[in-house]
Amino acid sequence: TTGVQGLVKEGGSKRRALVQALVEKGGGKLEAFYFAFGDADVYVIADLPDAATAAAVSFAVNRAGAAQLQTTVLLTPEEIDAATKKSVDYRAPGT
Repeated sequence: TTGVQGLVKEGGSKRRALVQALVEKGGGKLEAFYFAFGDADVYVIADLPDAATAAAVSFAVNRAGAAQLQTTVLLTPEEIDAATKKSVDYRAPGT
């Protein structure tokens, strides 16, 4: 694929630097970057300012066509603590 061809030509360190620049341009911080074997070829952990910025980064990468990005939002233990203190009314279907 185009992504693999670019990686072989430019190398892994350059790819990480490009991703870091993209994340920083969005106001975020690259926390980790790993290549892998398996279903995903690259794992990136980035701290971005908000979900809209994460979506914009994902759209930009996917639109380029050389890679397919899947975004997973990670929550800190403190965010989970805050969520457990929120009250949400919910009625299950059929009840």
